Amino acid sequence: MKPQPDLKLLATFLAVVRRGSMAEAAAELGYVPSAVSQHIAALERDLGIELIARRPGSRLILTAAGRSLARATETLFDATARFQDVAHAIAGREIAEVRVGVYPSAMTYLLPPVLSALRTRGAGPGIRLVVVETDEGVPRVRSGDIDLLIAYRYLPEDPPAPSEGLTIRVLGREPLLLVAGADPERGRPLQLADCLEREWVSGHANNPDRRLLRRWAGALGVAPQVTLETDDLHSMLAMIRAGLAVGLIPATLLGGAGDSGVERVTLPDGVAPLHREILAVGRPGAHPPVVDELVTLLGNAVDSLGLPTTDRGRGLSTEG
Repeated sequence: MKPQPDLKLLATFLAVVRRGSMAEAAAELGYVPSAVSQHIAALERDLGIELIARRPGSRLILTAAGRSLARATETLFDATARFQDVAHAIAGREIAEVRVGVYPSAMTYLLPPVLSALRTRGAGPGIRLVVVETDEGVPRVRSGDIDLLIAYRYLPEDPPAPSEGLTIRVLGREPLLLVAGADPERGRPLQLADCLEREWVSGHANNPDRRLLRRWAGALGVAPQVTLETDDLHSMLAMIRAGLAVGLIPATLLGGAGDSGVERVTLPDGVAPLHREILAVGRPGAHPPVVDELVTLLGNAVDSLGLPTTDRGRGLSTEG
């Protein structure tokens, strides 16, 4: 038996099954009846078993093997048709799903309005969100496991860096605010000098936010004592609200109207405000139109947060 029957022979066999006669199958396929008979005989030789019981003067009758093959052939041709539909859609840059990596706080504060806008339009592929920090997400973009990564960058030398393997678009600059627990009894704005003897909260020693804090503090000639370390921004904010620490918090976590549980620390004149960049990271080359649409909506979401933005240009472009 051949490892796989000829698809042309299977198509002829299926036409015979549908029509119930060699002559009608030949008319459907545009063959002469003898060609159909030859196809069926060749298929039976390939499989080594009778498929159709031929009785003079009566309609053709499928054998048990013929019935089994008819069901399998229908399944095969249905699957082939679905495969062709998907292949044509992919060639037209239509896909079923886009996988988007997003850092945790963006999932809470940045993505909801974007996903709502996409859902309202009701078109395009589904969006599967993968919560992942930037350092873990960049390799997954390179490998193709993630189609688009919403990332952040605290320092210019931090990943993701411009390269031939990535496209990077800066969506905006998110302010980092120095805040402490609110104290209605103070009666005056809280100054940086008031905080230097307090405990500070930040990321672990090699985290980008911690390295930015060290660089910033060194430039000011101060040495804040970080005694509370956590990777979770919401935990940082909870410690600050409780009056346990001072720390730098991304502005989006405090909301557009501010956070009643914290107080912004006033910095000395001339001290530049800190920020982190919000990025859209992808791969170069052709990509589905929905990726550009998603990036544009993300840029609009950054605008709606009231954050300063850079020149956005069009679509994803390689930095550098």
